[in-house]
Amino acid sequence: MGLHYPATAADYRLLAQQRLPRFLFDYIDGGATDELTLAANTADWARVPIRQRVLVNVDGVDTGTALLGQTCSMPLALAPVGLAGMFARRGEVQAARAAQAAGVPFTLSNVGICSAAEVNAATTVPCWFQLYMLRDRGVVRALLDRAWAAGCRTLVFTVDLPALGMRHRDTRNGLSATGARPKLLRATQVLSRPRWLWDVAVKGKPHNFANVADAVPGGQDFNAVKAWVDTQFDPSVTWDDLAWLRDYWKGRLVLKGILDADDARRAAGVGADALVVSNHGGRQLDGVASTASKLPAIVQAVGAQTPVLVDGGIRSGGDVFKALALGAQGVLIGRPWVWALAAEGEAGVHTLLRRWQRELQLAMTLAGVTRVADIGPQHLER
Repeated sequence: MGLHYPATAADYRLLAQQRLPRFLFDYIDGGATDELTLAANTADWARVPIRQRVLVNVDGVDTGTALLGQTCSMPLALAPVGLAGMFARRGEVQAARAAQAAGVPFTLSNVGICSAAEVNAATTVPCWFQLYMLRDRGVVRALLDRAWAAGCRTLVFTVDLPALGMRHRDTRNGLSATGARPKLLRATQVLSRPRWLWDVAVKGKPHNFANVADAVPGGQDFNAVKAWVDTQFDPSVTWDDLAWLRDYWKGRLVLKGILDADDARRAAGVGADALVVSNHGGRQLDGVASTASKLPAIVQAVGAQTPVLVDGGIRSGGDVFKALALGAQGVLIGRPWVWALAAEGEAGVHTLLRRWQRELQLAMTLAGVTRVADIGPQHLER
Protein backbone atom coordinates (compact mmCIF):
# COMPACT_ATOMS: atom_id res chain seq x y z
CA MET A 1 0.00 0.00 0.00
CA GLY A 2 1.30 3.44 -0.87
CA LEU A 3 2.05 6.11 1.69
CA HIS A 4 -0.75 8.68 1.70
CA TYR A 5 1.03 11.22 3.92
CA PRO A 6 4.80 11.03 3.50
CA ALA A 7 6.58 12.59 6.45
CA THR A 8 10.28 11.88 5.86
CA ALA A 9 12.79 11.62 3.06
CA ALA A 10 12.56 7.84 3.47
CA ASP A 11 8.79 8.00 2.88
CA TYR A 12 9.31 9.96 -0.33
CA ARG A 13 11.93 7.42 -1.37
CA LEU A 14 9.39 4.61 -1.12
CA LEU A 15 6.87 6.58 -3.16
CA ALA A 16 9.50 7.35 -5.79
CA GLN A 17 10.35 3.66 -6.01
CA GLN A 18 6.69 2.87 -6.69
CA ARG A 19 6.35 5.52 -9.39
CA LEU A 20 9.60 5.41 -11.37
CA PRO A 21 10.86 2.79 -13.82
CA ARG A 22 13.45 0.74 -11.98
CA PHE A 23 16.42 1.96 -14.02
CA LEU A 24 15.59 5.58 -13.13
CA PHE A 25 14.99 4.87 -9.45
CA ASP A 26 18.24 2.92 -9.19
CA TYR A 27 20.11 5.64 -11.08
CA ILE A 28 19.33 8.19 -8.35
CA ASP A 29 19.20 5.78 -5.42
CA GLY A 30 22.38 3.83 -6.04
CA GLY A 31 26.06 4.41 -5.43
CA ALA A 32 29.42 3.15 -6.61
CA THR A 33 30.28 -0.59 -6.60
CA ASP A 34 29.35 -2.05 -3.17
CA GLU A 35 27.78 1.22 -1.96
CA LEU A 36 29.78 1.27 1.28
CA THR A 37 30.42 5.02 1.12
CA LEU A 38 26.78 5.61 0.23
CA ALA A 39 25.76 3.85 3.44
CA ALA A 40 28.47 5.52 5.53
CA ASN A 41 27.34 8.98 4.47
CA THR A 42 23.95 8.49 6.11
CA ALA A 43 25.13 6.37 9.04
CA ASP A 44 27.81 8.83 10.15
CA TRP A 45 25.35 11.73 10.47
CA ALA A 46 23.19 9.43 12.62
CA ARG A 47 26.16 8.93 14.95
CA VAL A 48 26.56 12.66 15.66
CA PRO A 49 24.67 13.34 18.93
CA ILE A 50 23.02 16.72 19.52
CA ARG A 51 23.42 18.18 23.02
CA GLN A 52 19.98 18.97 24.42
CA ARG A 53 19.62 21.93 26.81
CA VAL A 54 16.62 23.07 28.85
CA LEU A 55 15.30 26.25 30.47
CA VAL A 56 16.96 28.45 27.87
CA ASN A 57 15.00 31.36 26.40
CA VAL A 58 14.41 30.12 22.86
CA ASP A 59 11.55 32.43 21.99
CA GLY A 60 11.94 33.58 18.40
CA VAL A 61 14.18 30.86 16.90
CA ASP A 62 15.22 32.00 13.41
CA THR A 63 16.45 29.49 10.80
CA GLY A 64 17.19 32.24 8.27
CA THR A 65 20.68 32.94 6.95
CA ALA A 66 22.54 33.85 3.76
CA LEU A 67 24.35 31.48 1.41
CA LEU A 68 26.78 33.03 -1.08
CA GLY A 69 25.07 36.39 -0.77
CA GLN A 70 21.55 34.97 -1.19
CA THR A 71 19.05 35.35 1.64
CA CYS A 72 17.63 31.93 2.57
CA SER A 73 14.94 30.61 4.89
CA MET A 74 17.47 28.05 6.14
CA PRO A 75 21.10 27.14 5.34
CA LEU A 76 20.26 24.66 2.60
CA ALA A 77 20.39 24.51 -1.19
CA LEU A 78 19.16 21.92 -3.67
CA ALA A 79 22.18 20.14 -5.14
CA PRO A 80 22.62 19.63 -8.89
CA VAL A 81 21.21 16.31 -10.09
CA GLY A 82 21.66 15.12 -13.65
CA LEU A 83 18.59 13.89 -15.54
CA ALA A 84 16.24 15.45 -12.95
CA GLY A 85 13.81 16.26 -15.74
CA MET A 86 13.26 12.51 -16.16
CA PHE A 87 11.92 12.08 -12.62
CA ALA A 88 8.95 14.39 -13.16
CA ARG A 89 7.62 16.40 -16.09
CA ARG A 90 10.13 19.25 -16.68
CA GLY A 91 11.49 18.26 -13.30
CA GLU A 92 14.13 20.95 -12.88
CA VAL A 93 11.53 23.66 -13.42
CA GLN A 94 9.22 22.15 -10.83
CA ALA A 95 12.04 21.79 -8.30
CA ALA A 96 13.28 25.35 -8.89
CA ARG A 97 9.80 26.74 -8.29
CA ALA A 98 9.49 24.70 -5.09
CA ALA A 99 12.90 25.87 -3.88
CA GLN A 100 12.03 29.51 -4.52
CA ALA A 101 8.71 29.15 -2.67
CA ALA A 102 10.57 27.58 0.26
CA GLY A 103 13.23 30.31 0.19
CA VAL A 104 16.31 28.25 -0.71
CA PRO A 105 18.61 28.15 -3.77
CA PHE A 106 18.26 25.61 -6.57
CA THR A 107 21.31 24.33 -8.48
CA LEU A 108 20.84 23.25 -12.09
CA SER A 109 23.06 20.45 -13.40
CA ASN A 110 24.72 21.13 -16.73
CA VAL A 111 23.45 17.65 -17.68
CA GLY A 112 19.92 18.44 -16.59
CA ILE A 113 17.02 18.07 -19.00
CA CYS A 114 15.90 21.72 -18.77
CA SER A 115 18.09 24.66 -19.75
CA ALA A 116 19.12 27.49 -17.46
CA ALA A 117 16.99 29.82 -19.57
CA GLU A 118 13.89 27.63 -19.10
CA VAL A 119 14.44 27.27 -15.36
CA ASN A 120 15.08 30.97 -14.78
CA ALA A 121 12.09 31.96 -16.90
CA ALA A 122 9.91 30.02 -14.45
CA THR A 123 11.28 31.77 -11.34
CA THR A 124 12.26 35.24 -10.21
CA VAL A 125 15.43 34.14 -8.38
CA PRO A 126 18.09 32.79 -10.79
CA CYS A 127 19.36 29.29 -10.15
CA TRP A 128 22.93 28.37 -9.37
CA PHE A 129 24.55 26.60 -12.33
CA GLN A 130 26.71 23.48 -12.05
CA LEU A 131 29.58 22.69 -14.40
CA TYR A 132 31.54 19.57 -15.30
CA MET A 133 34.76 20.48 -17.07
CA LEU A 134 34.39 18.96 -20.55
CA ARG A 135 37.19 18.11 -22.96
CA ASP A 136 35.88 20.66 -25.46
CA ARG A 137 36.65 23.98 -23.79
CA GLY A 138 34.72 25.78 -26.51
CA VAL A 139 31.60 24.00 -25.27
CA VAL A 140 32.49 24.97 -21.71
CA ARG A 141 32.79 28.63 -22.67
CA ALA A 142 29.45 28.46 -24.49
CA LEU A 143 27.83 26.81 -21.45
CA LEU A 144 29.12 29.53 -19.15
CA ASP A 145 28.06 32.29 -21.50
CA ARG A 146 24.53 30.90 -21.80
CA ALA A 147 24.24 30.45 -18.05
CA TRP A 148 25.38 34.02 -17.48
CA ALA A 149 22.99 35.34 -20.13
CA ALA A 150 20.17 33.43 -18.41
CA GLY A 151 20.91 35.27 -15.17
CA CYS A 152 23.03 32.75 -13.24
CA ARG A 153 25.69 34.35 -11.07
CA THR A 154 26.83 31.41 -8.93
CA LEU A 155 28.79 28.58 -10.59
CA VAL A 156 29.19 25.24 -8.83
CA PHE A 157 32.18 23.47 -10.40
CA THR A 158 32.15 19.72 -9.69
CA VAL A 159 35.76 18.56 -9.39
CA ASP A 160 35.43 14.88 -8.43
CA LEU A 161 34.43 13.44 -11.79
CA PRO A 162 37.49 12.94 -14.03
CA ALA A 163 35.77 9.67 -15.00
CA LEU A 164 32.43 8.10 -14.19
CA GLY A 165 32.28 5.87 -11.13
CA MET A 166 31.30 2.22 -11.51
CA ARG A 167 27.63 1.96 -10.60
CA HIS A 168 26.56 -1.66 -10.64
CA ARG A 169 22.85 -0.93 -10.45
CA ASP A 170 23.10 0.93 -13.76
CA THR A 171 24.89 -2.06 -15.29
CA ARG A 172 22.23 -4.49 -14.08
CA ASN A 173 19.48 -2.30 -15.53
CA GLY A 174 21.17 -2.00 -18.90
CA LEU A 175 21.87 1.74 -18.65
CA SER A 176 25.52 1.31 -19.58
CA ALA A 177 24.89 -1.06 -22.49
CA THR A 178 23.52 -0.83 -26.01
CA GLY A 179 21.64 -3.35 -28.08
CA ALA A 180 18.30 -5.11 -28.09
CA ARG A 181 18.49 -6.83 -24.69
CA PRO A 182 19.09 -3.76 -22.47
CA LYS A 183 16.62 -1.77 -24.55
CA LEU A 184 13.96 -4.43 -24.00
CA LEU A 185 14.76 -4.50 -20.27
CA ARG A 186 14.28 -0.75 -19.95
CA ALA A 187 11.11 -0.84 -22.07
CA THR A 188 9.64 -3.50 -19.77
CA GLN A 189 10.38 -1.32 -16.75
CA VAL A 190 8.80 1.71 -18.42
CA LEU A 191 5.63 -0.20 -19.31
CA SER A 192 5.28 -1.24 -15.67
CA ARG A 193 4.90 2.45 -14.77
CA PRO A 194 2.09 3.75 -17.03
CA ARG A 195 1.60 6.91 -14.98
CA TRP A 196 5.25 7.91 -15.45
CA LEU A 197 5.09 6.86 -19.10
CA TRP A 198 2.22 9.23 -19.84
CA ASP A 199 3.10 12.15 -17.56
CA VAL A 200 6.88 12.29 -18.07
CA ALA A 201 7.91 10.21 -21.07
CA VAL A 202 5.11 11.46 -23.32
CA LYS A 203 4.00 14.84 -21.95
CA GLY A 204 7.41 15.89 -20.58
CA LYS A 205 9.26 16.14 -23.88
CA PRO A 206 11.73 17.21 -25.13
CA HIS A 207 14.13 14.91 -23.31
CA ASN A 208 17.64 16.07 -24.06
CA PHE A 209 20.50 17.69 -22.19
CA ALA A 210 19.28 21.15 -23.12
CA ASN A 211 22.38 23.00 -21.89
CA VAL A 212 24.74 21.09 -24.18
CA ALA A 213 22.45 19.79 -26.95
CA ASP A 214 23.50 22.51 -29.39
CA ALA A 215 27.09 21.26 -29.27
CA VAL A 216 26.28 17.70 -30.23
CA PRO A 217 25.54 16.33 -33.70
CA GLY A 218 22.02 14.96 -33.48
CA GLY A 219 21.61 16.95 -30.30
CA GLN A 220 17.86 16.45 -30.12
CA ASP A 221 18.40 12.69 -29.71
CA PHE A 222 18.75 11.85 -26.01
CA ASN A 223 20.90 8.76 -26.53
CA ALA A 224 23.26 10.61 -28.88
CA VAL A 225 23.75 13.43 -26.39
CA LYS A 226 24.25 11.01 -23.47
CA ALA A 227 26.88 9.08 -25.44
CA TRP A 228 28.68 12.34 -26.26
CA VAL A 229 28.55 13.58 -22.65
CA ASP A 230 29.98 10.28 -21.39
CA THR A 231 33.05 10.80 -23.61
CA GLN A 232 33.52 14.41 -22.51
CA PHE A 233 34.48 13.96 -18.85
CA ASP A 234 38.09 15.15 -18.77
CA PRO A 235 40.69 13.28 -16.67
CA SER A 236 43.36 15.84 -17.56
CA VAL A 237 41.80 18.69 -15.54
CA THR A 238 44.21 20.26 -13.03
CA TRP A 239 44.49 23.33 -10.82
CA ASP A 240 45.61 25.24 -13.92
CA ASP A 241 42.14 24.73 -15.40
CA LEU A 242 40.63 26.05 -12.19
CA ALA A 243 42.71 29.20 -12.55
CA TRP A 244 41.39 29.59 -16.12
CA LEU A 245 37.81 29.08 -14.92
CA ARG A 246 38.26 31.57 -12.09
CA ASP A 247 39.43 34.13 -14.62
CA TYR A 248 36.65 33.41 -17.13
CA TRP A 249 33.68 33.26 -14.75
CA LYS A 250 32.93 36.68 -13.28
CA GLY A 251 30.42 35.52 -10.67
CA ARG A 252 30.77 33.45 -7.51
CA LEU A 253 32.69 30.18 -7.90
CA VAL A 254 32.01 27.17 -5.68
CA LEU A 255 34.12 23.99 -5.81
CA LYS A 256 32.10 20.84 -5.15
CA GLY A 257 33.83 17.54 -4.44
CA ILE A 258 36.47 18.48 -1.84
CA LEU A 259 37.28 15.62 0.53
CA ASP A 260 40.83 16.43 1.62
CA ALA A 261 42.18 19.25 3.79
CA ASP A 262 45.19 19.87 1.53
CA ASP A 263 42.89 20.19 -1.49
CA ALA A 264 40.67 22.55 0.51
CA ARG A 265 43.59 24.84 1.34
CA ARG A 266 44.71 24.90 -2.29
CA ALA A 267 41.18 25.62 -3.52
CA ALA A 268 40.87 28.53 -1.13
CA GLY A 269 44.21 29.83 -2.33
CA VAL A 270 43.17 30.02 -5.98
CA GLY A 271 40.09 32.08 -5.35
CA ALA A 272 37.15 29.73 -4.77
CA ASP A 273 34.36 31.63 -3.04
CA ALA A 274 33.13 28.49 -1.24
CA LEU A 275 33.78 24.76 -1.02
CA VAL A 276 31.42 21.81 -0.85
CA VAL A 277 32.69 18.82 1.12
CA SER A 278 31.36 16.01 -1.04
CA ASN A 279 32.07 12.48 -2.24
CA HIS A 280 29.44 12.77 -4.99
CA GLY A 281 26.85 11.07 -2.83
CA GLY A 282 28.94 7.89 -2.73
CA ARG A 283 28.59 7.57 -6.51
CA GLN A 284 32.26 7.85 -7.53
CA LEU A 285 34.87 5.94 -5.52
CA ASP A 286 33.49 3.44 -3.04
CA GLY A 287 35.49 3.19 0.15
CA VAL A 288 36.28 6.88 0.57
CA ALA A 289 35.37 8.54 3.85
CA SER A 290 31.94 9.93 4.63
CA THR A 291 31.45 13.67 4.38
CA ALA A 292 30.47 13.96 8.05
CA SER A 293 33.82 12.47 9.07
CA LYS A 294 35.83 14.80 6.80
CA LEU A 295 33.96 18.05 7.41
CA PRO A 296 35.63 19.22 10.69
CA ALA A 297 39.20 18.91 9.38
CA ILE A 298 38.36 20.76 6.16
CA VAL A 299 36.64 23.56 8.07
CA GLN A 300 39.73 23.83 10.28
CA ALA A 301 42.02 23.86 7.24
CA VAL A 302 40.42 26.90 5.59
CA GLY A 303 39.23 28.68 8.74
CA ALA A 304 36.84 31.58 8.34
CA GLN A 305 38.53 32.53 5.06
CA THR A 306 36.33 30.36 2.84
CA PRO A 307 32.72 29.24 3.48
CA VAL A 308 32.34 25.47 3.61
CA LEU A 309 29.16 23.64 2.65
CA VAL A 310 28.59 19.88 2.81
CA ASP A 311 26.43 17.25 1.13
CA GLY A 312 26.07 13.48 1.25
CA GLY A 313 23.67 11.48 3.41
CA ILE A 314 21.79 14.44 4.91
CA ARG A 315 18.24 13.23 5.45
CA SER A 316 16.53 15.65 7.85
CA GLY A 317 16.54 19.09 9.41
CA GLY A 318 18.29 17.51 12.38
CA ASP A 319 21.14 16.47 10.09
CA VAL A 320 21.32 20.08 8.85
CA PHE A 321 21.79 21.19 12.47
CA LYS A 322 24.58 18.62 12.95
CA ALA A 323 26.39 19.85 9.83
CA LEU A 324 26.27 23.42 11.10
CA ALA A 325 27.53 22.34 14.50
CA LEU A 326 30.49 20.62 12.82
CA GLY A 327 31.41 23.88 11.10
CA ALA A 328 29.54 23.99 7.79
CA GLN A 329 27.80 27.21 6.80
CA GLY A 330 25.15 25.26 4.92
CA VAL A 331 24.26 21.98 3.24
CA LEU A 332 23.29 20.72 -0.20
CA ILE A 333 20.77 17.92 -0.61
CA GLY A 334 20.30 15.74 -3.69
CA ARG A 335 18.43 12.45 -3.36
CA PRO A 336 15.77 13.73 -0.91
CA TRP A 337 14.49 16.44 -3.24
CA VAL A 338 14.50 14.09 -6.23
CA TRP A 339 12.56 11.46 -4.28
CA ALA A 340 10.00 14.10 -3.32
CA LEU A 341 9.86 15.37 -6.91
CA ALA A 342 9.24 11.88 -8.28
CA ALA A 343 6.61 11.20 -5.62
CA GLU A 344 4.57 14.41 -5.66
CA GLY A 345 6.18 16.89 -8.04
CA GLU A 346 6.65 20.52 -7.08
CA ALA A 347 4.28 20.20 -4.12
CA GLY A 348 6.29 17.29 -2.73
CA VAL A 349 9.58 19.20 -2.87
CA HIS A 350 8.00 22.24 -1.23
CA THR A 351 6.45 20.14 1.54
CA LEU A 352 9.74 18.35 2.20
CA LEU A 353 11.65 21.62 2.48
CA ARG A 354 9.12 23.22 4.81
CA ARG A 355 9.17 20.12 7.01
CA TRP A 356 12.96 20.18 7.16
CA GLN A 357 12.84 23.84 8.14
CA ARG A 358 10.55 22.94 11.04
CA GLU A 359 12.86 20.08 12.03
CA LEU A 360 15.84 22.45 12.05
CA GLN A 361 13.86 24.95 14.10
CA LEU A 362 12.96 22.24 16.62
CA ALA A 363 16.58 21.07 16.86
CA MET A 364 17.67 24.65 17.53
CA THR A 365 14.95 25.09 20.13
CA LEU A 366 15.85 21.97 22.10
CA ALA A 367 19.58 22.65 21.80
CA GLY A 368 19.05 26.14 23.22
CA VAL A 369 20.12 28.29 20.26
CA THR A 370 18.09 30.89 18.42
CA ARG A 371 20.34 31.93 15.50
CA VAL A 372 21.98 29.84 12.81
CA ALA A 373 25.22 31.78 13.19
CA ASP A 374 25.48 30.71 16.84
CA ILE A 375 25.31 26.95 16.17
CA GLY A 376 28.68 25.33 16.89
CA PRO A 377 30.53 22.37 18.42
CA GLN A 378 29.17 23.30 21.86
CA HIS A 379 25.77 22.08 20.68
CA LEU A 380 27.02 18.51 20.18
CA GLU A 381 27.83 15.89 22.82
CA ARG A 382 31.56 15.50 23.18
